[in-house]
Amino acid sequence: MKEIKDQTFSGERAEFMAKDTKYISCTFEDGESPLKHSENINAVGCDFKWKYPFWYSSDINVSDCTFHEMGRAGVWYGKNVSFERVKYIAPKGFRRCDGLTLNDVCIPFAQETLWHCRNVTLKNIKATGDYLAMNCENMEIDGLTLDGNYSFDGAKNITVKNSVLNSKDAFWNSENIVCENCKIVGEYIGWNSKNLRFINCEIESLQGLCFIEGLYMRGCTLNETTLCFEYCSDIDAEIKGHIESVKNPSSGIIKAGSIGELIMESERVDTAKTKIITE
Repeated sequence: MKEIKDQTFSGERAEFMAKDTKYISCTFEDGESPLKHSENINAVGCDFKWKYPFWYSSDINVSDCTFHEMGRAGVWYGKNVSFERVKYIAPKGFRRCDGLTLNDVCIPFAQETLWHCRNVTLKNIKATGDYLAMNCENMEIDGLTLDGNYSFDGAKNITVKNSVLNSKDAFWNSENIVCENCKIVGEYIGWNSKNLRFINCEIESLQGLCFIEGLYMRGCTLNETTLCFEYCSDIDAEIKGHIESVKNPSSGIIKAGSIGELIMESERVDTAKTKIITE
């Protein structure tokens, strides 16, 4: 592999179609698409300061680098891309990638980031921004700290462990989601979704966990959660402690320590299809 060290690149497509190259402590200044259509690239300790650095690239390994604010839309249509110990300041990163690994990555402006990606592994990620991971498939997540609404909209086949999500409307329109040992805070969690599983999770929500087909919960708490389970079908939920209020579940079993207000309107749901058990 060829090595290029301590160089500064500028101008459009500065290293277009580069192959089998390691960039060490290099700076990519103004100029769009510096490494577009590149293959088998290592970037170590580099600065990316302008738009679209890695488009249509494959077999990319990036470590200890910074993607600055104008390095927007940095990695689109990539295959087999790995980022480690990276500060990714720019928005709209990572779109339509297949085979993406992010480890110890900070994304402080994560608006519209991780869209339509497949086969993704995230570990120890800090992100701030709305609409993270929209329409992604096949994700393994461990240690995500997210502050941003509308996350995982339309996502499928996602496992999230040991994470904290401050996110209104998380997991809308999603399918086959597993959350384990997580804290999730936000209104309207999980609406219009299928096959959601929450294990040992702490959830706080206004009118969350509604309009779901297939909801499984074990060892979870629903602190300050109100009007939950509305029109939710095939529920299998065992909740530790108190639920503020439950409204019109469609079918299933709900076990809890206690329920403050139980709203079961026979003109809206068949109340015989839901079994409520409290201590």
